Amino acid sequence: MASIFTRIVNREIPAHIVAEDEHHLAFLDINPLVMGHTLVIPKKEVDYIYDLSDEELTTLHLFAKKVAKGIEATVDCNRIGIAVIGLEVPHTHIHLIPINSMDDMNFSRPKLQPTQEELAAMAGAIANHI
Repeated sequence: MASIFTRIVNREIPAHIVAEDEHHLAFLDINPLVMGHTLVIPKKEVDYIYDLSDEELTTLHLFAKKVAKGIEATVDCNRIGIAVIGLEVPHTHIHLIPINSMDDMNFSRPKLQPTQEELAAMAGAIANHI
């Protein structure tokens, strides 16, 4: 069965996409830690990030860098934090999170619940800076 992220890649499930190329997709987390929290994935469904080939891992991180620069240009923050946890969805993904303190990356705290309109506006703003 395809992962939820593969279903997003295949456009079976809607997402607030901020960037895409032939091999990668970046979209907003629907329950973000902070506004602008973005997920970056390879379109190829691979569960564990270190099962990617060296080339796939490199291009994923270079794509994530472009997305991070777009987030940084959009969201007032000190920097973009990066996390790879990989247990929630069996599809490699990188969390890019605008941060001003370490607590901004505390995954155990309650998540935000923005409206679809707020997510759409944020996605559009980030996409315009990529």
